[in-house]
Amino acid sequence: MDAVRGLAKTMFEDGYRFLTMSAVDLGDESLDLLYHYDKDLDLKHYRLTVKKGQAVPSVSPVYFCALLIENEIRDQFGVTFSDIVLDFGGTLYLEDDVRTSPFCKMSVTQIKKEG
Repeated sequence: MDAVRGLAKTMFEDGYRFLTMSAVDLGDESLDLLYHYDKDLDLKHYRLTVKKGQAVPSVSPVYFCALLIENEIRDQFGVTFSDIVLDFGGTLYLEDDVRTSPFCKMSVTQIKKEG
């Protein structure tokens, strides 16, 4: 957790672009946040597992564009980001009266064929 912003600074100094973040609801009171970076088609991905309700350091002070995906992840998954450069407070896409984050959970089950 403490290395999130430091890693972003290192990636920035090394010339990497911040592509986006992904969030995955693990269903066990935790989430995976995946950070995606690119430099000359060299893609690097970093995963951070956080407990639901835990604040995560924003990378928007390093990569300003991150404020959009961080606000979107807050809307959709309820993750708050500390020190975000522009915080929409959970209303980037959602209306003020929405009180729950509309998680999108999917599961894939393998069906065994008989016979």
